[in-house]
Amino acid sequence: MAKILVVDDSPTQLANMVRICQAHGHQTLTATNGAEGVAMAQSESPDLIFMDVVMPELNGFQATRKITRDPATQHIPVVLVTTKDQDTDKVWGERQGAAGYIVKPPQEAELVAKIKELVG
Repeated sequence: MAKILVVDDSPTQLANMVRICQAHGHQTLTATNGAEGVAMAQSESPDLIFMDVVMPELNGFQATRKITRDPATQHIPVVLVTTKDQDTDKVWGERQGAAGYIVKPPQEAELVAKIKELVG
């Protein structure tokens, strides 16, 4: 069982990803913007983070960069989950340190496969 932080400002998307994670036996934490996500990563040290990109305060790219470049949180894999599906978005996400990229709406099999890949 992994501890997974889901960061998304859409209540519907947040609930859907939490439901999928919990259905597969994982503990979930939630945040509704990038700044909260960074704070939760620092305080809770989750095993994996699913991060939306388009959010208020810090966007997902900025939050991912903060998490992956902070020595205290850089070990946590961050997977971007977003409607932004252009190749340039994926490349930019990788440059920020993202360990994966899933286009919304996320399919259950895709989320579960990413969890297995990154946390076993």
